[in-house]
Amino acid sequence: MPRFGPHPVRRPVLIAGASSGIGAATAQLLGAAGYPVALGARRVEKCQETAEQISAAGGEAVAVPLDVTDTASVLEAVAKSQAALGALEVVISGAGDLAVGRAHEMDSAAWAEQIDIHLVGAHRLYRAAVPDMITRRRGDFIFIGSDVAIRPRPWSSAYVAAKTGIEGLVATAQMELEGTGVRASVIRPGQTLTGMGMNLDPTETEAMLGDWVRFGLARHGNFMTPDNVAQAVSSVIAMPPGAHIRVLEVEAEGKLTTIEEERR
Repeated sequence: MPRFGPHPVRRPVLIAGASSGIGAATAQLLGAAGYPVALGARRVEKCQETAEQISAAGGEAVAVPLDVTDTASVLEAVAKSQAALGALEVVISGAGDLAVGRAHEMDSAAWAEQIDIHLVGAHRLYRAAVPDMITRRRGDFIFIGSDVAIRPRPWSSAYVAAKTGIEGLVATAQMELEGTGVRASVIRPGQTLTGMGMNLDPTETEAMLGDWVRFGLARHGNFMTPDNVAQAVSSVIAMPPGAHIRVLEVEAEGKLTTIEEERR
């Protein structure tokens, strides 16, 4: 009967959405830990800067152009990553941006774009990378989801729909992959300080945050850093074969109180 072997010494990684935020932090963390990393994004020049930093520190990294809304771009990014680093052992789907608006006011085309980037884009990458993993009977595919899938937020219906769709995709994929040695996992970050959403209209942002408070969705103002989520990714892929972290939720802690405040 086949047995699970250990992870190979060399585990090349492709990270989608590596130009900034969680993707860039994950590339830096994994690169420092000895993983060969391919950084993919539309802003390939940003990926190149991070790749050079990783290489200068003694790691192995390449930058590849990647637009997850374009199937040809996804296939080319996977091919270039494998040509540079070898067969992909780990793929992390974290590309995305944020467009907000009340569902009844948001243009349907803009709404659909969010689905295409966050959900269909993730599937494009999954479809391009996973069959080869199945052939080799090992591999990790990590979806960067969001806690909005279980705690929806007003003004984010398209993003919520996409991330809820990710949950469905992962749950289905996990059943389909059982017995192949390939693991599909989803990480649900809570509020994280990244560049996503920083270009939103200030008036709309104020109204949105007001609605979040109204429904108890902004308990505190503390945010995680991208490094926190990168650590979660590292934990998932480090799990030895034969076990599987299927879902990992990571949230920012509230303000640390003093003992005196605790007694009040």
